[in-house]
Amino acid sequence: MKVPDEFRLRVEQQRNYLLRYARLQLRDRDLAEDVVQDTLLAALGGEASFAGRSNLRTWLTGILKHKIIDAIRRARRDSAVSLDAQDDAADVQELFDGRGHWADRPRSWDHPEAALEQAQFFAVLETCLAQLPVNTARAFMMREHMGLETEDICKELGITPTNCWVMLYRARMALRLCLEGRWFGAQEPPRR
Repeated sequence: MKVPDEFRLRVEQQRNYLLRYARLQLRDRDLAEDVVQDTLLAALGGEASFAGRSNLRTWLTGILKHKIIDAIRRARRDSAVSLDAQDDAADVQELFDGRGHWADRPRSWDHPEAALEQAQFFAVLETCLAQLPVNTARAFMMREHMGLETEDICKELGITPTNCWVMLYRARMALRLCLEGRWFGAQEPPRR
């Protein structure tokens, strides 16, 4: 079956977005390329099921999510991944005093909605995500970006719910520290 050139072009235009998405989740450039290629082939082969009921990027991302999960399953099956308990995203203990209170209160983030609209923010976020340990980042992306439930994350990564919650907590704390230093703390105060 021949795919119309217009649809093929629209699908191919989403390639860079899909690659960025897959690289953030998989942390393996070659595997991300393979997963995106599989996604594009599935999309081109399934044009009839698209039917324009949703945004093309949303539809492609849905296909990609399934391909990413399949790749994680294969990798886990092929090389019994062991999760290291020392896989800390940040030295969280230093953030709190002996009573469990913040050692230094986090800065207030002025206008986070405006920051999210800026493309530079996402570049910094990607940099911060890349600094997380692989499995910590993977759990965070599965939860916050892919919207998977804890049970599904645990199943895919072969971890317990408690381990998952700890990883998510560490990821959030490390991302917060990184974003405070690289984005929110680096911003110049607004001029009056």
